[in-house]
Amino acid sequence: MTTDVQQAYSQACLAELEALKPGNVHMFADGHGMVVQDFIHSAEASAPALCDDQLFGTRTLGQRILQALQATHAKVGCNTNLGIILLAAPVVQACLQYPQLPLQAGLQQVLQQTTIGDASLVYEGIRLVSPAGMGQRDEHDVSQAPQITLLAAMQLASANDMVARQYVDGYAHIFSTAMPLYHDYYQRWQRPAWALTAVYLHWFSTMPDSHIARKYGDVIAAEIQHAASEHYQAFIALENPKHYMPDLLQWDLSLKQAGINPGTSADLTVITAMFSLLSESIQLGS
Repeated sequence: MTTDVQQAYSQACLAELEALKPGNVHMFADGHGMVVQDFIHSAEASAPALCDDQLFGTRTLGQRILQALQATHAKVGCNTNLGIILLAAPVVQACLQYPQLPLQAGLQQVLQQTTIGDASLVYEGIRLVSPAGMGQRDEHDVSQAPQITLLAAMQLASANDMVARQYVDGYAHIFSTAMPLYHDYYQRWQRPAWALTAVYLHWFSTMPDSHIARKYGDVIAAEIQHAASEHYQAFIALENPKHYMPDLLQWDLSLKQAGINPGTSADLTVITAMFSLLSESIQLGS
C-alpha cells in the first residue's frame, strides 16, 4: 500500500506540471521566480518523507506534514508545495492507517481525529516555508502555540481558504465533481495533461483562488475567477483542446507579468490527479 500511495503522489505532482495552467508553473513556462525543476525536486524530496512509513515509522498526521515540508525546504529552499502536502497528507494517512476502509470513510476518520499536537507541527511547518500573503489573526495565528486541533483550525480558515475547506468538507467536491470531470475529459480527449488543464480551470473558476485572495484581496480574486470561467467554458467547448493553447499561453503570460499565481487551484489539481491514480489501485467512495 505504501508503494501505491507514494507512486500516486509522485505521479500526480509530475502530471500536474505537464498541464498548461495559466498563471502557474508548468512545462510550457516557468514563473514567479520558480522553475519546473524546483517542483520536480520538491516531489522527489517530499514523497518518501510524506509516504514511506518503512523509512520513518508510524507517524501522526502532523509529523507527516512537517517532515515533508522540511524535506522540501532542505531541497529547494522555497515554498513550492505547502498546499499540496497539506492536501495530500490526510489522504496518505487514510490509505495507510485505514486500508480496509473506502478512502472517503478513511479520510473522515483521519480528519476527525486530528489533535492540538498535529496543529502545532503543521504551524511549525508553515512558519518554516513562510507562504506569501498569510497575514496574521488575532487568535489562533500560526505564529502562536495552537490551543485547538488541526481540524478546528481548518474550520476557522475554511471560509477563505480552499485547502482548509477540503478538511472541513471531507474532500467532498473532489469525490463528487473534480475527479469525475477529470475522467470525462480524459475519455473525451485521451490526453491526461489536457484533462488536468480542464480540472485546473474548473477549480480556478469555481471559487476565488485562496492564494490570489491572500495577496491581492477578494475583489481582484473575484475578477480573475470570472476570467477563468470564461476561459474554462471556451476551452471545454473544443473538440481539440490544443486549438485553445495560444489563448491560454497569452493569458498565462499576462497573469505572470502581473504577479498573479493561482497556486491553490494548482494544488487542488494535483490532489484530483492523485485521487484518480489511487482509484486505479484502491477502493474509493463512501
